[in-house]
Amino acid sequence: MLKEKIESIKKRATDEFLGAGESQKLYEAKVKFLGKQGEFSQVMKEMGKIPKEERPQFGKMVNEIKIELEQVYKDQESQIRKKELDQKIETDFLDLSLPGPTAGQGGAHPLSLVTSEIVKILGRIGFSVRLGPLIESDRYNFEALNIPADHPARDMQDTFYVDDQHVLRTHTSPVQIRTMESENPPIRIVAPGPVFRKDHDASHSPNFNQIEGLLIDKEVSMADLKGTITFFVQEFFGKGLKTRFRPSFFPFTEPSAEVDCQCPVCKGKGCQLCSQTGWIEIGGSGLVHPNVLQASGIDPERYQGYAFGFGIERMAIIKYGIDDIRILAENDLRFLGQFKL
Repeated sequence: MLKEKIESIKKRATDEFLGAGESQKLYEAKVKFLGKQGEFSQVMKEMGKIPKEERPQFGKMVNEIKIELEQVYKDQESQIRKKELDQKIETDFLDLSLPGPTAGQGGAHPLSLVTSEIVKILGRIGFSVRLGPLIESDRYNFEALNIPADHPARDMQDTFYVDDQHVLRTHTSPVQIRTMESENPPIRIVAPGPVFRKDHDASHSPNFNQIEGLLIDKEVSMADLKGTITFFVQEFFGKGLKTRFRPSFFPFTEPSAEVDCQCPVCKGKGCQLCSQTGWIEIGGSGLVHPNVLQASGIDPERYQGYAFGFGIERMAIIKYGIDDIRILAENDLRFLGQFKL
């Protein structure tokens, strides 16, 4: 009785294997007869009904039939695959004259776009770029900028210390000191680059970018500084925008001033971007402190200068209407794809 079941399974499996015209149907037939829960496996569970002396011979017969069916399956699988490949070759047409797939075109990061635009605008009035190291000595980052060890301004900067004498630079002002030490006046430079401070929220990042400008020459005044910044604001944000200077304090400039410009979105009428004030703070500025000139080897009796600095992320936020500084560092392609050169 059990032998007849095996023979029946062999015949039906062979018929279904040979009758399968495509790969999927052939595979389904294999699962049906030779799978773990297939008909062969179910029959094998009934071997306990066979007398012990007949089991070896029965088991040998079952294995031979199973091997035979597996060979039938492999032969049929090979034929079906060849047939399907031939059909694909006949029906699929490769037009070699068609252009190949195009790769997505990248674009500059908004911070790179802003930096490049600032450099180009200031380059038109004689400023050239200088760069400096990201790890600075205490002297270049603080001492030479009129910020001694006990100066309260050090507390304002939330510094990352590498060791007792070196820090991750908190501003790009050290580039100004290095330039004044190595070049003779007149000097007219901008120093863009990353800076580091212990600060992190929706409007601050521990790693952000600044660009600072420095001019050293004879008979330099606040009027020159105001003219330069007014020119820059109107070129960067739009013609006709006004600027204003508010008295402030920076240890490396005297006098010092915070710089505001009219909101480029509402033109001074008040909106969400400018918190309904009509004005947006864009950076700090002032005349270079005589102590800074002297520490850099420049005679403050002969030369004067002015300096100014902007946060590049802040300029990008204002220019492009971005509401969270952190998105600039996330590199989300959906966001970056909105910016083109």
